[in-house]
Amino acid sequence: MDALNILKSKGLKKTAQRIMLVNILQAKGISLSENEIKTGMGAMYDRITFYRTVQKLIEMNIIYRIPVDNVIKYALNNTEEIKKFQNPVRFFCEKCNSTSYLENHPIPDFQLPDGYVIHEYEALIKGTCSYCAQND
Repeated sequence: MDALNILKSKGLKKTAQRIMLVNILQAKGISLSENEIKTGMGAMYDRITFYRTVQKLIEMNIIYRIPVDNVIKYALNNTEEIKKFQNPVRFFCEKCNSTSYLENHPIPDFQLPDGYVIHEYEALIKGTCSYCAQND
């Protein structure tokens, strides 16, 4: 699905920033940092508009944030892929910056102390994906 249809499916206005951000993430096919996205946006980049755009796209489940060592990466939220998994574990490849979901590797249940209540949680494993490992 292209950027226009993604935004339309969520009932969002088709602003130039939203379209460009989704297009950049689609074209690269990997998670990107703000600086990497900024480079792709060129003169269209505006920091305040960028953060508002990112926040709205996250809120609408179009993209998601991946904290990787003091850097926030952004990736498209492929809901069809996520639906296949219950409590998906994300894998971040440190070589190619790809993010994928690990099939049949659900997040384990955590036993928290009394009084703690889990609202949501996610798991991120960092390493080298099978493609990069085979091509080293």
